[in-house]
Amino acid sequence: MDKLKKILLERREEISYLIFGVLTTVINYITFLILTVILGEEPFTVMIINIIAWVAAVAFAYVTNKLFVFESKSWEFDILKREVPAFLGARIASFLLEEAGLYIAAYWMRMGTITIFGVGGLLIAKIFLNILVVIVNYFFSKFLIFKKK
Repeated sequence: MDKLKKILLERREEISYLIFGVLTTVINYITFLILTVILGEEPFTVMIINIIAWVAAVAFAYVTNKLFVFESKSWEFDILKREVPAFLGARIASFLLEEAGLYIAAYWMRMGTITIFGVGGLLIAKIFLNILVVIVNYFFSKFLIFKKK
């Protein structure tokens, strides 16, 4: 039991990052689902809803990463004016990385025509890209945005 406790304490940052990452995803999906029920599923509306869901998820991720994962407790303006644009820029960059990866998977690699063990190729590509995005976001956050001085 002491060994497990030691491992959990040593990996607190990574474990909390993954927990809050899952919660961020839940926020995104719940926001998306609620707004599609309220506003409908017309293509343009869905695009706007997806943006709102992404903004809600990124806002949640910023606060939880700041306070609980990387323990950057200061709310001073000088700190926020550095952290917020950097966090938003990193999230936009990783979003574009995922979009580019999905485009390559769908159009160049034709992953939509592939099934592996009953799972569609595009879903496999999306899962792989989500893992890559989580890793990229972690490194952006740890080494650029919330780095310890």
